[in-house]
Amino acid sequence: MLDLINVSYDTQIPNNVGLSQDKKVLKALEKWHPGYINWWNDLIPDDFQKSLVYLRTAVSVDPKGWAKFDYVKMPEYRWGILLAPEVEDRRIPFGEHAGEKAWQEIPGEYRSMLRRLVVIQGDTEPASVEQQRFLGLTAPSLYDLRNLFQVNVEEGRHLWAMVYLLQKYFGRDGREEADDLLRRNSGSEEAPRMLGAFNEETPDWLSFFMFTYFTDRDGRMQLESLAQSGFDPLSRTCRFMLTEEAHHMFVGETGVGRVIQATVDAMQKAGITDPYDINKIRDLGVIDLPTMQKKLNLHYTLSLDLFGGEVSTNAANAFNAGIKGRFQELKIDDDHKLHGATYPVSQVVNGVIQKVDAPALTAVNMRLRDDYVKDAAGGVGRWNRALKKAGVEFQFEMPHEAFNRQIGAFAGVPADPSGEIISQEAWDAKRNEWLPTKEDGAFIQSLMQPCYEPGQYASWISAPKVGIDNKPGDFEYVQLHMA
Repeated sequence: MLDLINVSYDTQIPNNVGLSQDKKVLKALEKWHPGYINWWNDLIPDDFQKSLVYLRTAVSVDPKGWAKFDYVKMPEYRWGILLAPEVEDRRIPFGEHAGEKAWQEIPGEYRSMLRRLVVIQGDTEPASVEQQRFLGLTAPSLYDLRNLFQVNVEEGRHLWAMVYLLQKYFGRDGREEADDLLRRNSGSEEAPRMLGAFNEETPDWLSFFMFTYFTDRDGRMQLESLAQSGFDPLSRTCRFMLTEEAHHMFVGETGVGRVIQATVDAMQKAGITDPYDINKIRDLGVIDLPTMQKKLNLHYTLSLDLFGGEVSTNAANAFNAGIKGRFQELKIDDDHKLHGATYPVSQVVNGVIQKVDAPALTAVNMRLRDDYVKDAAGGVGRWNRALKKAGVEFQFEMPHEAFNRQIGAFAGVPADPSGEIISQEAWDAKRNEWLPTKEDGAFIQSLMQPCYEPGQYASWISAPKVGIDNKPGDFEYVQLHMA
């Protein structure tokens, strides 16, 4: 009987899925492995490949004690294939198959739909590593450098998770898709990543923190809805991935919070009370709050686009099939089939944004996005409470869903951050007040100087309240090997 809790290290690929007895899949994964290592080695600057990084590694899928911390060189990190323990007699919780026994194999009629969902999820994982590949060269501390690399190796492990599903359940098609996951590249003109937000640059650490707060939160919502899946191996894979994803959002929320804290501290020390006195604040070597708001506007709206169209027959089909559910499906008080149900969706009606009732089945994306907005508002509220406590008269706001959208009902609609539709000329004239400019980017880049002394931090970010694994403030999270 397989040990579904502890991780086996008896093959090249750590796992709790019995790979040593599944020779065909093991051989396919071992064949894929060198290409993955080449991809990794091409991405991370060579000096960091040789450095020892204090990383957590999964040794179990028991939520109470699933990871251990130790120094490791990143190319030697043991990426593995880990599924949450099987739930005995698990039933499909939604759709036309609700109440039926969860599938251990893929029903033929849903094969292509499932493959596409697995490929899209898999494609986002290496994309974010590609987007963040140069950030180590400008890390504001060893603590932040370590967090970057922890996020990177776990995104790599999440790629392995999807590749395992492709190799085991999708035959030759799956093997070809797994190879394509290494062929595509973020921002490439010839072979870009599949979703727009994952082809954007992550040029600085504020962008990284906003990405891990807003865009990784979209990842969490997608994983939550896939964790409801009637295809049990996908459900179990996503349930364990969610354990790791929580740290990525922690890095984002606390990272932005620490940037805010450094700015507030510098303003108070200099006797500056006006948060819009941008030049004076920038002269202090910190990032002004209005520029942070612009970054928030950008990353939040890019993340909204990841949910797709508000009304979607593809989403309806996936729900009906029992393949992809809603956020925390089992906590929703309805029939889980959505027969005759409606859900309010925002649309432009006669030049005005209005809520209209749409069939709940086709509005599954909209509901998931609404859940995301509520979830994302929590951290923004905590940033604002910190500002209020410090006596700074500034509050961050999440812009209206119609602002700066490229996908869905508001694609190309010239709406301001409050949701008012304006002329395209007015939007163009105000753009630089709402979204980061080249000048903003150049200023932030000017601050991006590495700080590699243990316990030291760049001027624009404050120290964390607590160290990773409760380590002291001067702990050497990365033992650098610099040429």
